[in-house]
Amino acid sequence: MGSFQISPFLKIKGIGSASGLVYHENQLFIISDNSTYLYQYTISEGKLNKIPLVKNPQENILKKDKPDFESITLKGNKLHLFGSASTNKRTKTLSYHLHSGKINVKDLTDLYDKIKEKLSIADDELNIEGVVNYKEKLFLFQRGNGATAKNGIIKIDDKLNIEFVPFALPKLKTVESSFTDAILVDNKIYFLATAENSTSTYDDGDVLGSSIGSIDMQTMAIEFTLKISDSQKFEGLTLYNKTPGQIEFLLCEDKDSEVLESIIYSLKLGLKNN
Repeated sequence: MGSFQISPFLKIKGIGSASGLVYHENQLFIISDNSTYLYQYTISEGKLNKIPLVKNPQENILKKDKPDFESITLKGNKLHLFGSASTNKRTKTLSYHLHSGKINVKDLTDLYDKIKEKLSIADDELNIEGVVNYKEKLFLFQRGNGATAKNGIIKIDDKLNIEFVPFALPKLKTVESSFTDAILVDNKIYFLATAENSTSTYDDGDVLGSSIGSIDMQTMAIEFTLKISDSQKFEGLTLYNKTPGQIEFLLCEDKDSEVLESIIYSLKLGLKNN
């Protein structure tokens, strides 16, 4: 991997605790882990639209009550939002149809219970931070920031067979990093990871830095990791532009704050041998 450059891309007022984003046709679709809105931001116009996902949408929801949307991914014409599954109030997935605006809600408690039983993950250890669809399989990125540090990818096929691929990510200041988001670009997974000085999937700790890396889909091996910040907790990643020599992502940062303002960052990576 070549050089990198990270810089503020835009500031959006009206969104707090941004936890995931998707760039699609000059629009940014952003989720917040303490909100029941889907945020649609038109870049060319600087316009923010708040799409209610439930009957009585809220922002800055109390931690014990929030649905904790941590993952958003685009499949076809639908955006899919996933709760982290770290409590029994965070097990729902929602789909939003980009053309019709139709919203469907599904509770994945049974699936998560099956995952915990199959993989011997305790109730307070499951923590889904990223989702990727690939060849009829669902890849759930388990953030191993709990006591057992079980960090890895949970692979689920169309017959609900479950497989776990563990990953050991670089340590930052003696604390091992864990997944905070992931996306698919061509046949590579690009992921974000953060080192947070806490052994709880519920309570926040001191942020010790964030990294980006990639995984080859065929071998499931890490190709590179690169630290991009000493202090920021980047939780959202989306592809913005790709050329033969460079790939550019947009990132969002969760400041664990009630302030309704978010900075979206541009991260440019130089590509070698492409």
